[in-house]
Amino acid sequence: ENSKIEVKTEWGQWLNTGNIVIEHSCYGKPSGISVTEADFWFHNLALPDGNFCSLVFPVSILKKYIKENTLRSVRGGDNNAAELYLVSLKDLFNIKKLQGLLTWVQET
Repeated sequence: ENSKIEVKTEWGQWLNTGNIVIEHSCYGKPSGISVTEADFWFHNLALPDGNFCSLVFPVSILKKYIKENTLRSVRGGDNNAAELYLVSLKDLFNIKKLQGLLTWVQET
């Protein structure tokens, strides 16, 4: 309640690659995760006939994950103008990495 949310929907590619993408700049300017004022980031994973699931991240934890992991940056979106972090779903749910994030959350 009273929280700001950012909602992104990813169609198709995540199913083939096992990755999601998180935008961090567009046309050379910070965007997406870099500038969001949201408290929570909702990342919908969609199938052709509708939503499969939604991942919900506190933005502070998602930013911490991005900062602590070497993520490949790729171009995409309209005119390939966006720069996107590639996040492996398998790696995202790596227990050791999650334990590190949990320790950080408990300390803050």
